[in-house]
Amino acid sequence: MKKLLLSFIFIGGSIGAFAQTDAAAKKILNDVSRKYNSYQTIQSDFTLSIQDANKKTHTTKGLMLFNKPKNQYVISLPEQEVISDGKSVWNISKDIKEVQISENENNSSAIGPSNLFTFYQKGYKYVLMPDEKIIRQDKPEMAKVIELTPEDTKTNYFKIKLRINKNNHIQDVTIFDKSSNRYTYTIHTLYLGKKFSPQLFTFSKEKYKDYEIVDLR
Repeated sequence: MKKLLLSFIFIGGSIGAFAQTDAAAKKILNDVSRKYNSYQTIQSDFTLSIQDANKKTHTTKGLMLFNKPKNQYVISLPEQEVISDGKSVWNISKDIKEVQISENENNSSAIGPSNLFTFYQKGYKYVLMPDEKIIRQDKPEMAKVIELTPEDTKTNYFKIKLRINKNNHIQDVTIFDKSSNRYTYTIHTLYLGKKFSPQLFTFSKEKYKDYEIVDLR
């Protein structure tokens, strides 16, 4: 589980780079991108559900904080925390008491919490699928469904299912990998425009003084 979460961490995105496949899907994705790009800060509670090839499911809850102007973020999970001050990234593995430090690279092809709202902006072909019923805030509604396939065939996943609610927010993202595993990120809450303390995006050595520090920069 820990290795999985560490490997699904970051990707950068550039607006207007969608592959040309489905005009209706492109319009929806552009509307979603425009909305998320207007937000300066985002706080979100999410759930990550992992279904393996044997149909066994593991679910964990997490919290995401984003300070977009400074490219800073925090991802908090029960066994892991990821902190970025915009320049460096601290991957904190609580179970083995280890901290790995790396550069904050924006060109990774991985998908995960830190780029959940932007990963689809580059490198994908996409098609609009029939609407699906979802439950949001305890009420049923119909969501737009877009399937994306990576242009890079060397990725470890072959398809992504993106569902978008009536507010043009991402409801959930399901990643289908080539080993028959499925990873579903579900967004439960969105708090927009909150003011974050700069200390939230700063790694404190005192807090993790009994952890092994591995600097990979």
